[in-house]
Amino acid sequence: MNPKYIDIHSHVNFKAFDEDREAVIERAFENDTWVINVGTQVDTSKAAIALAHKYKEGVYAIIGLHPIHTGASFHDEKELGEEGGEFTSRGEVFDKNIYRELLKDEKVVAIGECGLDYYHTEKESIEKQKEAFVAQIELANEFNKPLMLHIRNNPKDKSIDAYFDSLELLKKHSKVKGDVHFFAGNMEVAKAFLDFGFTLSFTGVVTFTHDYDEVIRNTPLDMIMSETDSPYVSPVPHRGKRNEPSYVKEIVKKIAEIKNLPEKEVAQAMIANAKRVFGI
Repeated sequence: MNPKYIDIHSHVNFKAFDEDREAVIERAFENDTWVINVGTQVDTSKAAIALAHKYKEGVYAIIGLHPIHTGASFHDEKELGEEGGEFTSRGEVFDKNIYRELLKDEKVVAIGECGLDYYHTEKESIEKQKEAFVAQIELANEFNKPLMLHIRNNPKDKSIDAYFDSLELLKKHSKVKGDVHFFAGNMEVAKAFLDFGFTLSFTGVVTFTHDYDEVIRNTPLDMIMSETDSPYVSPVPHRGKRNEPSYVKEIVKKIAEIKNLPEKEVAQAMIANAKRVFGI
């Protein structure tokens, strides 16, 4: 089938969906929506692959180590939003051999989500993140797979910039391209990543803030993608509820509105972009 929509970054593999995982995927299919579930460490990466194998088509996996899981750390609702709850990461050292085996699976379309997260700015943590990020870039080069980037700044500390630090590492090590998930930078940052060949993807945030309107307006249609980041940041009109892939159409609708383009044209572009970047 050819879908109408695609959610390129979701976490239906997370425990937030333990009670009704299959029903959530079925709802996505009922809304003509394909789903890519993203791992954040070994167990959630394996869960994303297992889930993808339950369906002949329309569900794919991305595997990798999230920067916040490179060390033992506590993450609360203030940081994650209510939909995700709070958790303590036990920390994981990136093991190339384990992920190399997972990458051989036909349902795996990219590596990530990987990158740099400066929400907590301990020097030791940042060094660990950079190490794990470079290891994942090297693996992406080895398998010629795109990267799914997670990049986040600390709103209180402007002395360091996760976007430009990530780009520096990519320019130094990466032979592949990919997507900057949950893009939250300004136009200067957007231009830097677009010039380097990375697409930008947007979440439900665009339905309740105008912070990214300028970036969306100025990003070529063939360089934008749609995502929910379920179970987090539900779009209007589902605010306050657990997010899910079938809601991605609200984000597509909003992108079309901001770009002043027909919704159908934008929806088709999102599919074409995802197929091109992830080879599906």
